[in-house]
Amino acid sequence: DVQLVESGGGSVQAGGSLKLSCAASGYTYGGNCMGWFRQPLGKEREGVGYIDTVSLRTSYADSAKGRFTISRDNAKSTMYLQINDLKPEDTAMYYCAARAASCALTWARADLYNYWGQGTQVTVSS
Repeated sequence: DVQLVESGGGSVQAGGSLKLSCAASGYTYGGNCMGWFRQPLGKEREGVGYIDTVSLRTSYADSAKGRFTISRDNAKSTMYLQINDLKPEDTAMYYCAARAASCALTWARADLYNYWGQGTQVTVSS
């Protein structure tokens, strides 16, 4: 079975940084799309960005451009999300997700991902 496990969340003050990790097991990276999503309490889940594991292309939601960076380490089967200059509005549960299909234009559609982690909470205080 494919398992995704997030870690690295926590409580930080505005302006701080966090690096979230998504460790994958039972998963073949080739030809796949991996994404980060977040869900504030009481709100819908939204796409933060993705990395195409073939082309290594990354792309981000407008709300994430400039402060969020997605990367991966194939040797560790781990994807990362670096968040800088954290803001209170970044407070949310952060999830990683993976799917066999390419990212293409549908990367932000949560319903098209096959595998999800359990999430890691990020709380930013002002």
